[in-house]
Amino acid sequence: MSNVTLLAVDLAKNVFQLHGIDAHGKTVLKQKISRDKLLNFAANLKPCDIYMEGCGSANYWGREFKKFGHKVKLINPKYVKPFVKRNKNDKNDAEAIAVAARAPGMRFGCVKSETQQDVQGMHRVRSLLLQQRTALINQARGLLAEYGITIAKGRASFCKKIPEILGENANNLSALMLKSIITIYSNFKAIEEAIAGCDKEIAAVYKANETCRRLEKVPGIGPLGATILVAMLGNNGSEFKNGRHFAAFLGLVPKQHSSGSKNKLLGISKGGDTYVRTLLIHGARAALRWSGKKTDNQNLWLNDLKKRCKYNVVAVALANKMARTAWAIVHGDCNYDPNYKSPLFGKV
Repeated sequence: MSNVTLLAVDLAKNVFQLHGIDAHGKTVLKQKISRDKLLNFAANLKPCDIYMEGCGSANYWGREFKKFGHKVKLINPKYVKPFVKRNKNDKNDAEAIAVAARAPGMRFGCVKSETQQDVQGMHRVRSLLLQQRTALINQARGLLAEYGITIAKGRASFCKKIPEILGENANNLSALMLKSIITIYSNFKAIEEAIAGCDKEIAAVYKANETCRRLEKVPGIGPLGATILVAMLGNNGSEFKNGRHFAAFLGLVPKQHSSGSKNKLLGISKGGDTYVRTLLIHGARAALRWSGKKTDNQNLWLNDLKKRCKYNVVAVALANKMARTAWAIVHGDCNYDPNYKSPLFGKV
């Protein structure tokens, strides 16, 4: 296997498909290998370029392959799919990865470190807990509505109303229904404690990381946004060519449906990470509330933009600028300057 210079690995749970190419572009390896033999195979392989789809477990295998001197790159599965020949199977998938890796202009992702994945994992757990909390609130509201008891939307109303319902029982709920509501409320309290624990962990990461503290200076980016942005961008944001590429990766740019000389821009593409995009847009909405009282360059731009565009358009435009600013701070290892005036100042 010493003549393999490019190795494509089709990831799976137990059986992996390998496709090796030599320096002349000729296929020299087509092999299935079990999970417990894959690392041994990589260790005995001469250092080469290894390409995989950016899917589950790709970062783990990428870190392991790097230990043996290999260079590892990840490819978006959407970019691999057009290269799959005819029927989909493991051999064709691995071959498609190898062809896509050699395609001109192909974009690659970098392997994330364990620290990056740790922070992202904490955010994913927190997001799941929030969904479960919302589900419990809606379940209780739906059950109680069948007995003529209405609770306004929101966590605050739920926390205020449920203890009153359980304590007074003015609507004469049966013991069985009261027990059901108590079960929901007990789970709700447990999830509240778990969310608070996640917030403490994220706050600790934020305080210990200097880059996070610099990002938090950007209006609209708090500890949550700062930690997840650092986890995505890594040490210097080198995975992205510039801030615009990062904003496009998050789906904060218009989706195109253009042909010939007719350019048609639609709503935002909503590609990339939904969680990060949501945090940035909500943060932008919070920053917009105070833009009218500030006179730095960014807020002057926002105030002018609010006169010409709808509120949500302005919020997304600010979220886009926040993403580009975050990339510049991480990549340039610099501090946020609210009065910095870029060549595109005043444009959207």
